[in-house]
This record gives sequence, structure tokens and C-alpha cells, in this order.
Amino acid sequence: MNKLDTFEKEILDAYEKGELKQASPSKAELTKFKAAATATFLKEKRVNIRLSTPDLMDIQARALEEGMPYQTLIASVLHKFVSGRLVEKHQQTS
Repeated sequence: MNKLDTFEKEILDAYEKGELKQASPSKAELTKFKAAATATFLKEKRVNIRLSTPDLMDIQARALEEGMPYQTLIASVLHKFVSGRLVEKHQQTS
């Protein structure tokens, strides 16, 4: 498990002390959450791209490891990138 930051430790401590209680979302909140989830997975446009054979084979292998279709993996990676949740890792040189 990754190390917890201060905020995460506070939440874990409160949970372990029984200080947290379960909250149920209202019907309006549920409707809002369902609409957001549906919009996230709406596929409105088709895009065709050309990939090199080695890249496609690597993507297919990674998708197999993750247990998902390779098209879903590609869409997921693109979504994470454009939403700022996927960033390029810079390598340090010696």
C-alpha cells in the first residue's frame, strides 16, 4: 500500500474510531450522478487512427493483461490524458 498523506491518515483514524457514518445520496444527487456516469461513457464520435504494428501489438497485450478490449484501453488512456489525470513521466539522465 502507498504511504498515506496527512489528510488520508485523518480519514483512516476517524474511520477506525467509528467517527464516520454512512450517508445516502438524495434522489436528486443519484439522478445527477447517473447522468454524469452516462455522459462519461457516451460514445458519440468514431475516430480512425493508424498505429504501427508493434504499438498495436503492445496495446493489445496490455489490454489483455488488464482484461479489457484494446479499443476500450485506448479510449481510457485518451480520456485520462485530456482530463489531466495522465501525465508524461520524465526520465532523469545520469
